Amino acid sequence: MHFQEKYQKQIEWLLEGDPSIRYQTLRDLVKPNVNDIKKERQRVLTEGWGRRFMDLQEENGTWSNALYSPKWTSTFYTLLLLKRFGSLNDKNTEKACKILLDKGFYINDGGINYWKTWKQGECCVTAMLLSMLCHFHIQDDRIHRMAEFLIEEQLPDSGWNCERYRGAKHGSFHTTISVLEGFWEYEKKYPNSALTKSIQKKQDEGIEFLLKHHLYKSNTTWKIIDPKMIRLSFPPRWHYDILRCLDYFQERKVKLPEPFDIIKTS
Repeated sequence: MHFQEKYQKQIEWLLEGDPSIRYQTLRDLVKPNVNDIKKERQRVLTEGWGRRFMDLQEENGTWSNALYSPKWTSTFYTLLLLKRFGSLNDKNTEKACKILLDKGFYINDGGINYWKTWKQGECCVTAMLLSMLCHFHIQDDRIHRMAEFLIEEQLPDSGWNCERYRGAKHGSFHTTISVLEGFWEYEKKYPNSALTKSIQKKQDEGIEFLLKHHLYKSNTTWKIIDPKMIRLSFPPRWHYDILRCLDYFQERKVKLPEPFDIIKTS
């Protein structure tokens, strides 16, 4: 029996929900119809949860009159959530994106930095903003410099870690998944960029890093790194978990090696 037929009642229940839920249901569980998916994405900002967020946006384009902090009500994390809702761009999201880029771009290295005491771009924040800027189709040459910054930040083990500037030698799951998502959004927006082939290669290396760790385990002890990584939560924000990882894998059509038992935890 086809998946859609087997779970028809559950799918119908999901399709009664918020536009963001209907969009994800159509995208992942129903045979894709491009026009239907686009129609639901267009409704995200005008109905339901997305509309509630847009009603809270301030006249200057921010939320909570803040860029990154306080979490999780700032402009940065509100836009990140709207991206996860599947929202398309409009003049208000574009205004907010440009504020985050203008206020955060660190000309010295091309990363994003919202803190006066820092003297370098922050890898996780740069990656998440890259994913938002590309998702919302912002046109700005600084986006390419952000992508270059992230390429340069990769560690020898093929992962990324926002503590690299402090001497970190091992990739972080949190940072790595944020970079992979940022690179994927960049690849979709700029398929013919001079950086695209390098970014595809870096994604393959980052995926291999996660697979070597079985998505949530130490590659030396094979113990679960953090129990929160196998809890399914939404929204993930900057935190890593296997659902966020698999969502990226399914969109990029990554095939898991066989045998690969993701349920087995010991």
